[in-house]
Amino acid sequence: MFSRIPRLCLNASRPFSSSTLLLSNIGKQPISISEAVQCYTEQIPFEFCKSFTKGKTTVSLNKQIVVKGPKGVLKTAVPEFVNVKNENNLITVSVENPEDKIQRTIWGTSRALVQNNIIGTTEGHLAIVKFVGTGYRATIETAEDGSKVIALKIGYPYTPKLKVPEALTVSSPNPARLLIEGTDKQQVKLFAARIREHKKPEPYKGKGIFVDGETIKLKEKKIK
Repeated sequence: MFSRIPRLCLNASRPFSSSTLLLSNIGKQPISISEAVQCYTEQIPFEFCKSFTKGKTTVSLNKQIVVKGPKGVLKTAVPEFVNVKNENNLITVSVENPEDKIQRTIWGTSRALVQNNIIGTTEGHLAIVKFVGTGYRATIETAEDGSKVIALKIGYPYTPKLKVPEALTVSSPNPARLLIEGTDKQQVKLFAARIREHKKPEPYKGKGIFVDGETIKLKEKKIK
């Protein structure tokens, strides 16, 4: 009777997918640049070096990758084991030991940051902020010190105001749209996220502040 019941191995783990695990290898992909762009590395003085801890390993960011283009200069701090080579207008990012887990993780991240900086110094980055709701709008004002300020009309009894960072340019093609432009992708998207924080999209009427192609799935109201 009991011999017909198949034996189960409780300790064995069964994967959900039968395909093998593949790495993206994004760090190996070269980046093409124009002749107007320069990319090189330079050492950071010891007293200005930053570091972070991953597990039991402390990584020091004692080198920086400099990208110069028509729109400006951007610098990215990286560890000593990250190398950049420029041959025939092709940028290749590599690490000293690709088998090391920490170096392999930072490899792809460094390559992505370099690509973003190259695009930023040549074409620039853009974020579109959309205001959805009755009366929702934004206006660009000038403060007493000459800096630009974004005033948000989003249904509050007060008007939230945000100062525009010096490295960014903000324009308004219509009251319900803001265009944020800059060379640093992180700063562009960060400022757009700060504006969105004041009125996140809500799922019942679809009102709020949306960034780029953001959408939201509407919910049905519960009727008692």
